[in-house]
Amino acid sequence: MDRNAHLFSIFHTARHIFSHIGVTLLAVGVAFSLPALAKFILFTWWPLVEGDSQLLLINEIIFAAVLVLLFNFFLSARQGRLSRRMVRLASLVHVREEGNWLSRWTDRNLLDRRLIDRITGTRDVSVMSVTGYDTFVSGQRNLGRVIDNSYELRVMLMNPYGAGAMRRVRSLGDPAPLLETYCEETAATIERLTALAAAGKQVTLKFYDDPPFWNLIVTGEYVWVQYCHDGEELRTQPEYVFALHRDKPRQGLFSAFYVHFLNQWSDARHPEYDFATRELVFRNEKGNETRRLPFPPQPARSETPELVLLAR
Repeated sequence: MDRNAHLFSIFHTARHIFSHIGVTLLAVGVAFSLPALAKFILFTWWPLVEGDSQLLLINEIIFAAVLVLLFNFFLSARQGRLSRRMVRLASLVHVREEGNWLSRWTDRNLLDRRLIDRITGTRDVSVMSVTGYDTFVSGQRNLGRVIDNSYELRVMLMNPYGAGAMRRVRSLGDPAPLLETYCEETAATIERLTALAAAGKQVTLKFYDDPPFWNLIVTGEYVWVQYCHDGEELRTQPEYVFALHRDKPRQGLFSAFYVHFLNQWSDARHPEYDFATRELVFRNEKGNETRRLPFPPQPARSETPELVLLAR
């Protein structure tokens, strides 16, 4: 991680040096060409167009078009500078928007080059997701190396048997198939987390019952954010990556999202999953255990699993 950051710093410095050299050479070239250009305009170009009205009109149109292009270029450069300043203040380092296969492939390669290698040595990873399937099982987020090289995992998932899950699927379409998918993906995530815990990682899993609002993945000094919009699948929403400013930690949105995760994590309403007994452990504000419930919940004898899902 330190080596990659050092190489990136050297490359960044070299790029600035060569850009300054290029600008200096361009300025010197313009300065030396001014006398020749002035001589051409005064003694060659102007006598040629002075007596030809059509040629003079064409030159005036071309000159006006060049001025318009230069003015638009100046405005675009100014707007780009303002946008860059706002992005820097928000500490936004990457945006991935769902599009065609080419844009997804390009974004994924960009993440591999600029982000993944920097956070491979992250000690802890915090995740607040709907099912966690894309992060831990399918690998679509391309964070496998980060998770495998981490030591501690704190994961919060939506309870697929809770009222929040029902509200979520009702905004998306037919509840029964979607709830079944949520249950299957959550079960697959639990199995993956169980394997990571068996491999020696410190894994803690909690469940929340509210409808999902943010999908958050905190990897060291970066947080990956997606908004869980009602009526829209999470995979179709843009993903934003915010970084922590080491010199100014209160600047940017990293701290806001990380504090939101910590507040949810410390909320006593969210039970912890016991990997050994496959139960949800509920605690009070003091951290004392109050009760346990099996997970997934056992249906009554007269109820089928589908009816239990729809009833909750």
